[in-house]
Amino acid sequence: MTISSVKTGYDGISLLVGNAAYDPFTVGRALFAEGYSSGANSNVIQYVEIQTTGNATDFGDLSVTRRALTACSSSTRGLFAGGYTSTASNVIDYVTIASTGNGTDFGDLLNASYRKAGCSNSTRGLFAGKDDAGNKDVIEYVTIASAGNSTDFGDLTSPRLSTAGAGGCASSTRGIFGGGVYTASNVIDYVTIDTTGNAIDFGDLTVSRGDAATFSNKTRGIFASGFDASTIQNTIDYITIATIGNALDFGDLSVARFLSGQGCTSLRGVIGGGEASGGALSNVIDYVTIATIGNAVDFGDLLATSGSGAGLSNAHGGL
Repeated sequence: MTISSVKTGYDGISLLVGNAAYDPFTVGRALFAEGYSSGANSNVIQYVEIQTTGNATDFGDLSVTRRALTACSSSTRGLFAGGYTSTASNVIDYVTIASTGNGTDFGDLLNASYRKAGCSNSTRGLFAGKDDAGNKDVIEYVTIASAGNSTDFGDLTSPRLSTAGAGGCASSTRGIFGGGVYTASNVIDYVTIDTTGNAIDFGDLTVSRGDAATFSNKTRGIFASGFDASTIQNTIDYITIATIGNALDFGDLSVARFLSGQGCTSLRGVIGGGEASGGALSNVIDYVTIATIGNAVDFGDLLATSGSGAGLSNAHGGL
């Protein structure tokens, strides 16, 4: 075999690769912060191995019990930011994804906030949406490998709360924020992650919604579920991240819900928990194959029914 390159897998192991194309991010781990469970805010973090199917396993606890938080990640480190206790929180925690254990203090958001959106590449994590100081379009960023407070990045194209939920939709260069429920929105924005500046219009979702579960491989971004101020959605949309244009229909979730957690590899995305019709919380984990279109398939169950959580993974499209 002719050695043509060296690549680093999600677990940090260097892999010698021949002339054939090789994707090291076909396996990975998704972490879910429960958010709200059993009638109270939760500090529980749990995980699944995305390339398998099965029920979640306990990972550890957040440093502060809270719901409605957001998340982003590199291939080694996961961040959980903001949220709501009895008031909005500015806390950012970090964990080492390949291990298990409790969250450790990373720094603070610019202002206390909850229900923001998150995305990241291998270096930088971005958080976007309303904060508790009255800013409704703020984007801020952190450098994932170093602890510290967030820094101003720019603004969204329009004021929005809960801009595509607490997930991440990105390639290594471009971050995507879609929807929102400050006013029901179908707007998709994009930014160039390694720069700073205001977001630019990308296109529209198929339906107006916020609190969606979002994830991506290097090519395609997925928006699953959400809430449009009157209807809980089971709709899944997709976009091609490198182009601009409107989202297209992908399929449906097994259960309509919003405020779910999520994670992905280059092949598969998982959506866990969320709030369903009548306020019922779900423990369902669904999965989809990102490169295809079709309805979600049962993966397994979370440790408990939960919603207002956040999810991340160490093998997503921004890495």
